[in-house]
Amino acid sequence: MHIFKNNRSLLIIALIALVNALGYGIIIPILYSYSVRFGLTDFQNGMLFATFSLFQFFSTPLIGRMSDKFGRKPLLLVSISGTVVSFLMMALAPSAIFLFIARALDGITAGNIPVATAVISDTTKPEHRARGFAIIGASFGFGFVFGPAISALTVGISPSLPFLIAAGISLIAVISTALFLPETNTHIGEVKKSKLFDFGKLAQALFDKNVGPTLLITLFYFLGFFTFIFAFQPYLIKVLHLSATNVSILYTMFGVLGLISQLLLVEPLSKRFGIKRTFSSAILTIALGFLVMFTFRSFAMFVVSMVIIGIPNSMIGPLINTILSRETDERSQGTMLGLNASYMSIGQIFGPILGGAIATYSITLPFLASAAIILSCFFLSFRVMNPAIPKETAF
Repeated sequence: MHIFKNNRSLLIIALIALVNALGYGIIIPILYSYSVRFGLTDFQNGMLFATFSLFQFFSTPLIGRMSDKFGRKPLLLVSISGTVVSFLMMALAPSAIFLFIARALDGITAGNIPVATAVISDTTKPEHRARGFAIIGASFGFGFVFGPAISALTVGISPSLPFLIAAGISLIAVISTALFLPETNTHIGEVKKSKLFDFGKLAQALFDKNVGPTLLITLFYFLGFFTFIFAFQPYLIKVLHLSATNVSILYTMFGVLGLISQLLLVEPLSKRFGIKRTFSSAILTIALGFLVMFTFRSFAMFVVSMVIIGIPNSMIGPLINTILSRETDERSQGTMLGLNASYMSIGQIFGPILGGAIATYSITLPFLASAAIILSCFFLSFRVMNPAIPKETAF
């Protein structure tokens, strides 16, 4: 690709994202069944899943801020190394407490995504950033398509083997970063001095005229989407009566749709219709997809709604990153992307809780809630990238 020829860092970050996503794609499908072997109840399993997002919420702004102060490369090395250690701990865990410690460690060092996106901001021109972020998203999509396949082929040999393979794959990312990634932050140390983590700043960012609407969209979008995530598998099993094989096929289909849209649609649509219009249209389409999912109870219509949601959903992350990069000054890219990841984590923590509470009344009501929450993001999207506001970032 021409974009890779002119930007070696983008190619390296794409490869890092790929192997990182492969690692997570391997463990996510088996984490529940693996943890049950240690005697965890469903509630305790829910706490185990929430542990990662909770610790990630606290760590990502700190890691993003530190990458602005000390450079992208060292923080990427620390972050991905933590992932390697956490996978090894899970593979060798003698008791359930080690599973919680491992997920907490992975969350604490889970700053690789905002730092990787900051590398894209460092090395690409504003007009090419949507394509750069889409390539990273596609790399993650590719990993999440093939990771579960690796897990399915190896878990029968040994329950811990997939975790060891995930650790080995993540170690490749560490080595690739150490050997091939140059430092891309040319403004090291220029960020304004302030606390590395500041709840006041986190809250203040929501009211910033430049980035506040975009951060609110991140918060509400992931709250709505993870409300849906909670009800996804119970609905397929209890209402549509699908087998585990069919559920896996749907996951793969969702991943393939995302891969196609990130590689082939984000940049052309952004150029043809503009970042803002493409963003608003994608959000509205997703809200309508959830409404279709709530309204109809057949497998065929569920597949239709998955297609409606799957294509634009994969565009949201790259578009949000692109919008934030344009709303933020060059010295604070890592800090702002870290704050954005924190709001993403809040949605990931509270979305399943909201979905669980609503599902006590009806297993399909979370789909309606998701549609309503994401529809609010559509109205907020008209306030992003306001050219009348001077770009003065206080972070």
